Amino acid sequence: MGQGAVGPAGALGLAGALSLAGVLAGDSGAQPAGTPVPLDLGGTVPPGGDALSQGRGLDCWEVRKRNSSEWCRFVRSNPDCRLEGGFLDYLQGVFCVFPPRLLPLAVTLYALWLLYLFIILGVTAEKFFCPNLSAISTNLKLSHNVAGVTFLAFGNGAPDVFSAVVAFSDPRTAGLAIGAVFGAGVFVTTVVAGGIALVKPFTAASRPFLRDVIFYMVAVFLTFMVLYFGRITLGEALGYLGLYIFYVFTVVLCTWIHRRQRREELTPPRPWEPEMPTDAEEPESSGTNSGDYGEEYRPLLPSEETSLRILTTALSPLDYRKWRRKPWYWRLFKVFRVPVELMLLLTVPVVDPDKDDLNWKRPLNCLHILTSPLFCILTLKSGTYGLYQIQGIFPVWGLVTLVGSVLAIIIFLTTSNVEPPKYHCVFAFLGFLASAMWINAAATELVNILRTLGVIFQLSNTVLGLTLLAWGNSIGDTFSDLTMARQGYPRMAFSACFGGIIFNILVGVGLGCLLQMTSSQLVVKLEPDSLLVWILAGALGLSLVFSFVSVPAQCFQLGKAYGVCLILYYLAFLCLALLTEFRVIHLSAL
Repeated sequence: MGQGAVGPAGALGLAGALSLAGVLAGDSGAQPAGTPVPLDLGGTVPPGGDALSQGRGLDCWEVRKRNSSEWCRFVRSNPDCRLEGGFLDYLQGVFCVFPPRLLPLAVTLYALWLLYLFIILGVTAEKFFCPNLSAISTNLKLSHNVAGVTFLAFGNGAPDVFSAVVAFSDPRTAGLAIGAVFGAGVFVTTVVAGGIALVKPFTAASRPFLRDVIFYMVAVFLTFMVLYFGRITLGEALGYLGLYIFYVFTVVLCTWIHRRQRREELTPPRPWEPEMPTDAEEPESSGTNSGDYGEEYRPLLPSEETSLRILTTALSPLDYRKWRRKPWYWRLFKVFRVPVELMLLLTVPVVDPDKDDLNWKRPLNCLHILTSPLFCILTLKSGTYGLYQIQGIFPVWGLVTLVGSVLAIIIFLTTSNVEPPKYHCVFAFLGFLASAMWINAAATELVNILRTLGVIFQLSNTVLGLTLLAWGNSIGDTFSDLTMARQGYPRMAFSACFGGIIFNILVGVGLGCLLQMTSSQLVVKLEPDSLLVWILAGALGLSLVFSFVSVPAQCFQLGKAYGVCLILYYLAFLCLALLTEFRVIHLSAL
């Protein structure tokens, strides 16, 4: 659900700022600020409505209870029906543009657009995000574990963290932020981690796994205690951030100690190199321009290739020889992928360390200097910042275009088509930034559609947060981690499952509460609005304990049985939570 190009620190800083595009996507399922109503756990809450909805009586899902002639006016006048952070207003579209009798047609079109957004997320993660991430970790000589808990964790968790910061800006929605963080944590540690084991059985690194699980259990325990006492102080908020800094320091220190031990061995250590796919896998998955994008048409004398020929070849998303060999259904699916692949090729550079030229395409990479920052600024806050006029005269997008054009001309005049420049690795950071913005933009639209479908089918806010919102916030994690595992990096993906959610809970809760303290008081009150929050916390804790016990018991050999158990655990948890929400079963009050 994440982002120019001058170095690791700068890239992460810009990624954090630009991830605001995904903030409202992650927050769209949460209730706007309102007066919290204490939930009587022993009382009865009607199905389809939680305590907040009963207290306010203006929840958007109530639109279906009104006469169809009032739908449009209700949606336009109710603040809870405003879907911000996206390019399209799906609620007004379904209730104002389509007449009531065509509601099934609107739902069908939204479902098709939802599927296409999944295609966008999959293509972006597989062909652009993951290759650039691999290039960054290779250039920085990072181990898989360090890369997993830093770059991949930040790319996966930035939307969740910034949405938590927004939720914590009001004490009355802080409990919902805690619930969202827990819900995403349960999903990632069960479904995503189990999916990695199903896609690519592997041997987990013992010490990194135990370290990550222990840190995450500590973070969950601290959050459970904060919820139990109903408040978080300044020292505790700083403790969250300090614990994550200590966690990253521990990862770096453990990696340094491990490398030093290897150097002390009798046999000289091999230089660090990433895990490569097995012989059974197709080697074309390593980069975006290999296999699918014209590898077979590379000329024998690349030095004689003109810039125009290089540009047209690099921008071709079709491999015509492969097209003739594939079956009809592959061709049909490819037709739907071609538009988004072409847009991605135009806006996202890819550095491929496995190629002799590092995938250096001089005319296209120079064009990326212009198109990538322009795309980022136009997708940030749905184009609000890009359209902002400096001093009311010159738009920001115009300034970005001017600066990008000058830099592109300079790079084009000072480089050649044959040999990549020494600073070519910078394009990997730019590609990471642009592909993360693509994921954020698609995830924003995706979550808004899910929110709209929840309103159409009258699902309560708690159910939306537990299912659609949690799944929407975890889409980036799912696609990125499973794609990384399928391409031969299961350890990095598995490490990101735990490193990413450690980042989410520690930085999300700590930074969110800390920013609220600076604007109000030094103590933040956290009041969970339903028993579901405690069920989420317990489920997350139990899943961590299960992995902490079962993985060492299997000698860290993670296979399909482990993956199936995790997914079944999540399904059981989901059934329990939904049955509790709809009062089918009753749990004793805490």
